[in-house]
Amino acid sequence: TIFTSFLPRPMFLQLCIRFLQCIFATFSSTVKVNPATIKVVNNVISQVAATPSSVNYHFTRQCNYKCGFCFHTAKTSFVLPIEDAKRGLQLLKESGLEKINFSGGEPFIHDRGDFLGKLVQYCKQDLQLPSVSIVSNGSMIREKWFQTYGEYLDILAISCDSFDEDTNQTIGRAQGRKSHLDNLFKVRDWCRKYKVAFKINSVINTFNVDEDMRENITELNPVRWKVFQCLLIDGENAGENSLREAERFLISDQQFQDFLERHSSISCLVPESNQKMRDSYLILDEYMRFLDCREGRKDPSKSILDVGVEEAIQFSGFDEKMFLKRGGKYVWSKADMRLDW
Repeated sequence: TIFTSFLPRPMFLQLCIRFLQCIFATFSSTVKVNPATIKVVNNVISQVAATPSSVNYHFTRQCNYKCGFCFHTAKTSFVLPIEDAKRGLQLLKESGLEKINFSGGEPFIHDRGDFLGKLVQYCKQDLQLPSVSIVSNGSMIREKWFQTYGEYLDILAISCDSFDEDTNQTIGRAQGRKSHLDNLFKVRDWCRKYKVAFKINSVINTFNVDEDMRENITELNPVRWKVFQCLLIDGENAGENSLREAERFLISDQQFQDFLERHSSISCLVPESNQKMRDSYLILDEYMRFLDCREGRKDPSKSILDVGVEEAIQFSGFDEKMFLKRGGKYVWSKADMRLDW
């Protein structure tokens, strides 16, 4: 009772979990315990102990692009009412949220970006989160959005898999014959003008694995260049009920490593192999359910709006150690980046 009077509930829970970990570690070192049992118990403890410090909220599945490897496809058109979304974000903040990343689908597609902008403003102004970020394909962003909401956004990541327009068309990273690269450079310039940290995400696949992007990335000069290995998720881009067939985009671990070595001179490069991606992200879907990707598919928890964060996160499959190992925790507030605007 004394502790709970002074400590926030998430912090008190963490102390209890650490105490249980110490007890179990002492017990298993003095008594012979089956290694499989140790692994199961540690997995359970890690799930209960997980803190949602960084969460990816995919509030819409709708998108104007048709990337062949997409692993969060347009299976529904559902979007939560904004007050429900805000309530969920408040629950996450109370449980230890520091960074929220809005994604999709294409997050600017709903309500022409106003829904997204209002959530960005709420998270920075009302919840006072240290970091608010967005992942977008960049095609639907307008300068007016930056004028209205740019001050509340820390990082904007634009997905770009190739600096060859034909390759982008082959991948599906395009809408008609519009230039994806023209949008990329335009958004980069707006980020500088309105003081938003600019980031690039690239999915390495069959069609771009041999490309040399060093000159282009150096010119764009993002704060981070996240490089993902193409990943299969059953029910999304693989299997009977999927809307995509991503098998033809897959590359080997060695091909991915070769790509990384070719670009090793790029200091902002952050690589993510399939193993790092699977269980090191806390992903909320459009219903605010955590998605467990450990088994190669997306198994949803109950919604945090129905059962709360502490219960739902136990079914997230989140590996906090892998999250830290892949560099998930970094300088993510633009106020701390000391960028030369």
